[in-house]
Amino acid sequence: MLIDFPKVSGVIVQGMDQVRIPRMVTIRQIYDSSAIGDIPEHIRSRMKWELKNPEWFAGKRICVTVGSRGIPHLDVIVKTVCNQLKAWDAKPFLIPAMGSHGGGTAEGQSGILAGYGITKESMGVPVMASMEVVQYGELSNGTPLYCDKLAFESDGIVILNKVKPHTDFRGEHESGLAKMIAIGLAKHIGASAFHLQGFSEFSKRVPEAAEIFLKKAPVAFGIGLVQNAYDEICAIEAAEPEKIMEMDKELLALAKQRLATFKFDSLDVLVIDEIGKNISGYGQDPNVTGRANGSDESFRHILELNKMVILGVTEQSHHNGSGIAEADVTTLRCMRGIDWAQVWTNLITSTEIQGCKMPMYADCDRDAVLLAIRSCSGVDFSKIRMAHIRNTSELHEIEVSEELYRLIKDRKDIELVRGPHELIFDQDGYLINTGIDNSDGV
Repeated sequence: MLIDFPKVSGVIVQGMDQVRIPRMVTIRQIYDSSAIGDIPEHIRSRMKWELKNPEWFAGKRICVTVGSRGIPHLDVIVKTVCNQLKAWDAKPFLIPAMGSHGGGTAEGQSGILAGYGITKESMGVPVMASMEVVQYGELSNGTPLYCDKLAFESDGIVILNKVKPHTDFRGEHESGLAKMIAIGLAKHIGASAFHLQGFSEFSKRVPEAAEIFLKKAPVAFGIGLVQNAYDEICAIEAAEPEKIMEMDKELLALAKQRLATFKFDSLDVLVIDEIGKNISGYGQDPNVTGRANGSDESFRHILELNKMVILGVTEQSHHNGSGIAEADVTTLRCMRGIDWAQVWTNLITSTEIQGCKMPMYADCDRDAVLLAIRSCSGVDFSKIRMAHIRNTSELHEIEVSEELYRLIKDRKDIELVRGPHELIFDQDGYLINTGIDNSDGV
């Protein structure tokens, strides 16, 4: 459902003539850059080392889960797992395990996988999408637990997922293998039932659901992976069913250590080029911005941020603009490009419908940035502390205002790349020079 929002006209903002977009300096934030070089070989070696009975797979129909989170080299990772299973004479197939994402439909979820290059033709194995589920148990509070029917009726399930801090709660198990079991594999109906408990219950209920599943479902093994601050894979581990929870916990601790964050703790204005489900479950990562949809107060202390501007949604998100509610200002083009039915489906499922709110929007990028600056109270506009990033998963090279650079330039984990320079907008007011290059990773 795309909405044709009207242009903004006739809005008079007093004092706008005093506002200027500051000159920017491109800096490099330095993090631990260690990563896995040969991903296929690493996966094969971990599977061969950790899985003690490869003969068991011969002739078995093995279901491999694929989520909606953006994972670098996801097609390579999935294909390598499937190829190793085929080398053991198994018959692997893939299913989307992403709760209500993709509009809560099998077609939408297949489309997300295709967008990641994961199809029957490219993987060499069937991709089977269905929203049909079976109930395999219930939590101690009576919440029913569901699993994708195709997965549950297979001979074995491979739980494959990225492990990372969650966007709405804290616990020993957050966004990883346990959550894929509790919610991703539960499809739309199961995700809806689980989320009715509220995020305050997730730290306890996610591992409870996973433990029940591991006892009742035909789990073959788990594959967990972690990305570093440069959006590259720095860890991939395999585990037998009885060790999945331990692996999930250990990888989460590593993921928190390797998470890219800002090298400063306060901002007047943050400008984000794009949000998206391939970047974070909430479009932008609250572990970076401090803007979360849930009630966990720990996020509020991550970054002292006055105003946030969001300029667009990634193509890989298929118009799912979840997270746009956290913007103080966005643009007309961004609002028109969001499929609000997907946003509402996703957030109604999670029960966090405050995330469905629509922000103020401007007619173009330039106006949105100016409006955000103007709306910062008690700030000297000539000394605005502003940062500009592509998205919350690409933070090694960013732009900061001259005033912010002056405050952080002596840090050892900051390098000057270029600048100062002006942000350049086209004749319609849309940003055309970012001054940011995250393409080489380091």
